[in-house]
Amino acid sequence: MSAVTTTAALPVAVGEEPAQVRRRRRLSPGKRLPASRLVGPVLFLALWAAASAAGQLDPAAIPAPWTVLKTGVHLWTEGTLPDDILTSLQRAASGFAIGLAAGIVLALASGLTRVGEALIDGTVNLNRAIPTLGLIPLFILWLGIGETFKIAIIAIVVYIPIYLNTHAALSGIDSRFVELAEVQGLSRFAFVRQIVIPGALPGFFVGLRLGVTGSWLGLVVLEQINATNGLGYMMFQAQNYGQSDVILVGLVVYGIFGLASDSAVRLIERRVLSWRRTLSS
Repeated sequence: MSAVTTTAALPVAVGEEPAQVRRRRRLSPGKRLPASRLVGPVLFLALWAAASAAGQLDPAAIPAPWTVLKTGVHLWTEGTLPDDILTSLQRAASGFAIGLAAGIVLALASGLTRVGEALIDGTVNLNRAIPTLGLIPLFILWLGIGETFKIAIIAIVVYIPIYLNTHAALSGIDSRFVELAEVQGLSRFAFVRQIVIPGALPGFFVGLRLGVTGSWLGLVVLEQINATNGLGYMMFQAQNYGQSDVILVGLVVYGIFGLASDSAVRLIERRVLSWRRTLSS
């Protein structure tokens, strides 16, 4: 009787793996693929080239990639494309630097003091509720129609996301860290350096990426208003003459600079926040 029982139980013991030793299901995304951010753009370019070669796209409206490349080479060697790129970079960099400094200073003043929060936070959120590009006519009246108002608008586009995300990160710092700093007797400077800055960096980098993107988006519009050079001016002139290939050259250059600047921020973020264990790392 015992032999029969043992024989009947044997397939279960051999064929079934105990629950304790079963392999755990992996829920993480896995290892990062090399150059994964380029897969989407390369696929889009391949589909664009295939549709152009098959005659599915109107060349007058959407030129083929090789046509755009040929036009870009011509504008670089015989046109004003290098000067336009340099001018656009200078405008974007000036506005971005001012917006970055303003966003950090205002976020620290608002996040670390109740008086600063009362004076600053509501004003910034009111500014956020007003479409920034809607301020262009008013800024032209205040600052003139030259370069100053363009840089000021870019600065506003940049500082708002940096302020909002940095301020949110500061407000989200665990109060137990503040209590620990008080127990340890840290000075104000040491508290900011050891508690505030590490706690605010994740939110700051999110705002920084949004600010970098916003500077290029604002530049596209601003360079079409009383400008005599720049990528936006080149695209505006091409629109008047129906040169869709030139417009696409400008868009491609904007896209390259936007992707490159965002990738640079992401690289710095991974280096600075290498101590974090996240899904992306």
